[in-house]
Amino acid sequence: MHYSNFILLGLLTAGACSSAFAQETSNETADQTNAVSTQVVTEQKPSTIQAIKDLKHLTRNDLKVNANAAQPDSVKDPLQPLNRQFYAFNDMLDRNVLKPIAIQYVAKVPEQVRSPYRQFRKNLGEPWNAVNQLIQGRPARAAKTLGRFTVNTLTTLGFADPARRLGLPTEEESFGVTLGYYGVPSGPYVMLPFFGPSTFRDGFGLAADSYGRPQKYLLDDQEGIYWSTNVLQAIDARSQILDIEESLQGDKYSMIRDFYLQRKAFQIAEKRGDSNDISFVGDSDDLDDGSSEEQ
Repeated sequence: MHYSNFILLGLLTAGACSSAFAQETSNETADQTNAVSTQVVTEQKPSTIQAIKDLKHLTRNDLKVNANAAQPDSVKDPLQPLNRQFYAFNDMLDRNVLKPIAIQYVAKVPEQVRSPYRQFRKNLGEPWNAVNQLIQGRPARAAKTLGRFTVNTLTTLGFADPARRLGLPTEEESFGVTLGYYGVPSGPYVMLPFFGPSTFRDGFGLAADSYGRPQKYLLDDQEGIYWSTNVLQAIDARSQILDIEESLQGDKYSMIRDFYLQRKAFQIAEKRGDSNDISFVGDSDDLDDGSSEEQ
């Protein structure tokens, strides 16, 4: 299945799931049904329609921005009304589907199984990491990455990481980061259905990454298995932040957005050798003030 088709499927599913969730909520009592229906008509629909209408106000300069966490919302996140709609859907899907499954996954699957599986997937991504490093003009780093892949594959089939003990640490890459390495502006921040935080640049990079991973070709004739492994990866990734999410207080949308933009900026700056110039939200004394203004 092509990436564009998957995004279209995500949008269609988003509408279907949102409708199903609204119906389930409205069935609790007759009074609640009337109240929820009125609220949907008077608030949710106009806000969604208005968010879409607001897109016509975007200018070419809005799309050329290189988004970072320190910028005003109007600069880094001009699509915020629509982004928040997608965030609300993703949050609903997470609370009702992904998080409960992740909790059961942690409870039923021991860490001794989850950790090797996670390492196996990381190892499969090493060749694509090396390709990005070559494109970035860092052949020495690409050679180390291919060395990691060779050592881990030959010794443990990728289920463990003996290469790290040999002084070959991992350095995960993506095509979006590679574009940023060469100064391609990120474009505005966007919240993608299912995929979560992104930017215009990273969304394009995500499409390229989907064709760069070996799984795409190893399971070319097994789409069911291919997408099942992707779903399992999402569950495993969600399980790793079950304890961290409790620290998110206040406007979670803004916090997730700013941490995402900071992380991407740091990744790119680190590869350029100027990561010391990147400051984090947690390092600022004005964090609380900024958060309260956005809530």
